[in-house]
Amino acid sequence: MEEPKGIVKHILLAKFKDGITEEQIDQLIKGYANLVNLIEPMKAFQCGKDVSIENLHQGFTHVFESTFESTEGIAEYVSHPAHVEFANLFLASLDKVIVIDYKATIIHS
Repeated sequence: MEEPKGIVKHILLAKFKDGITEEQIDQLIKGYANLVNLIEPMKAFQCGKDVSIENLHQGFTHVFESTFESTEGIAEYVSHPAHVEFANLFLASLDKVIVIDYKATIIHS
């Protein structure tokens, strides 16, 4: 079976450690967003804070979404020195993290 071509999303759910200030979180978000300027395969970046009324977040407060054109692009991103340096700093500030990569699928009804 041939793997379909298309957009690949890299999703990171984060719960910051107690004691990490909003100012520190803002600086980390700016650093994460700047990776799109440093790592060519990273095509776009979005993030946001949980606003759900369902209370099913399990402590996760922030979502980070990066867009790539292929799984190979994600592999290049993960091993890029700028990502490695940032990830060491970012992950040290997290209490919990989940990362999921998926190929976006459009469903026609």
